[in-house]
Amino acid sequence: MRISAREWLGQLLDPESFVSWDRPPLEVAASPRYREDLRKASATAGTDESVLTGEGVLRGRQVAVIACEFGFLAGSIGVAASERIVAAVERATELGIPLVASPTSGGTRMQEGTVAFVQMVKIAGAVAAHKSAGNPYLVYLRDPTMGGVFASWGSLGHMTFAQPGALVGFLGPRVYKALYGKDFPEGVQVAENLYHRGVIDGVVPVHVFRRIAHRALSVFSGEAREEEPTATAAGSESAEAAQSAAEGDAAWRSVLASRRPDRPGLRDLLRHVTQRVPLSGTGQGETDRSVVHALARFRGQPCVVFGHDRAGRLGETMGPAALREARRSMALAEELRLPLVLVIDTVGAALSKEAEERGLAPEIARCIADLVTLDTPTVSVLLGQGTGGGALALLPADRVLAATNGWLAPLPPEGASAIVFRDTDHAPELAAAQRISAPALLADGIVDRIVPERPDAADEPVDFALRMVAAIGTELARLRALPLHDLERARRRRYRRLGLPVAGRIEPAR
Repeated sequence: MRISAREWLGQLLDPESFVSWDRPPLEVAASPRYREDLRKASATAGTDESVLTGEGVLRGRQVAVIACEFGFLAGSIGVAASERIVAAVERATELGIPLVASPTSGGTRMQEGTVAFVQMVKIAGAVAAHKSAGNPYLVYLRDPTMGGVFASWGSLGHMTFAQPGALVGFLGPRVYKALYGKDFPEGVQVAENLYHRGVIDGVVPVHVFRRIAHRALSVFSGEAREEEPTATAAGSESAEAAQSAAEGDAAWRSVLASRRPDRPGLRDLLRHVTQRVPLSGTGQGETDRSVVHALARFRGQPCVVFGHDRAGRLGETMGPAALREARRSMALAEELRLPLVLVIDTVGAALSKEAEERGLAPEIARCIADLVTLDTPTVSVLLGQGTGGGALALLPADRVLAATNGWLAPLPPEGASAIVFRDTDHAPELAAAQRISAPALLADGIVDRIVPERPDAADEPVDFALRMVAAIGTELARLRALPLHDLERARRRRYRRLGLPVAGRIEPAR
């Protein structure tokens, strides 16, 4: 069933019209084992990375194209692949031409850890900017398209079609079984099911998608064009323990501390703010009890607050309704010209038949894109657990704070261990190697400031809550003093430069 990147390009574009935009992949820090993995992947796939980009002609119309290559480390996306994708999106935007993307990927490249995971933010931001400039963005999902790729640029198309029979979903079946001890329900993560549930627009082979894309681009352009005859079709990862044993112990201790049932959460913070007005639901008949949103003042600074609520719900996942509530809070903040505070403290997004069919992954993608382009100051707080797309959906902000024991990762360390080692015994080792802890996130430019726990927030809940509320209030005051038009530009620059040799942080607070 799988179609290579070059096969897809050959079937989509007019013959011999493809022109590559690719430069040699960005050099990233890599262990000897990972470098050997990259060498073998290149030899196997016949490509130098997991994605090809360029331009071509689709029935006489110039388009930019992005195509994943599953044969290269399962199409996983790391810093180099992300940089190639973003460069192509930005070039298409500069040229003012449509962009057609075809993801096929297992998701985040585990060898590069959290810094690879957050690349989805800058890809989604580049796509959002491309669309905001009035340029079409079309997506064709190939078998398989999973994880953060589906939950970011794979779900942002003006229209989205998929290959017949393609596996499309948020969490891979093998990881689900490793984490929950049972198989994921059959028939859910299949393109045809997602089409029937209204998550994607259709399921067609590439040669039919070529005709549909041509018609859609004609409509988008306002042109009336004659139809042409149908063209004939052209012809396991591993991670290195890169950190010391001491660092590994510290990262794993943070994971365990964040899971304490007596650890203070969002509701504990809200007890120490003023003029709190609780809000509920999406305004469209949906609500999710795993989240809280409200109007409040943090040290006199007014804002809209939205975040995960651990009170009595430790281990509870968030569903699509929670993400739609998040987008309501974003719209409310923008309309009211109030800053937005986002609190991350979640075991992750819901992993269920219902969540997949109700559009979980597209909602994560829309949250990321909305936050990157939101026209109001934003502060994100990594209060405790930060697992998967449910956490990433609330991350992109002008300032990101983290509690000492806060952490951010593509999967729980146990899930990452299941992928890399096919067991959960290596979870502490992966927690360090993937650089998920607050100090590592600070060093990598993902977090701007760490709010101390002395030594654990659960042992000093009131004092910790007061410190965090004060820190949020300070950041809100700083951001409100800056011109709004500068904030969005700086925010895009921040996430555009994530993972590059020079960190892209802007005036990090200390």
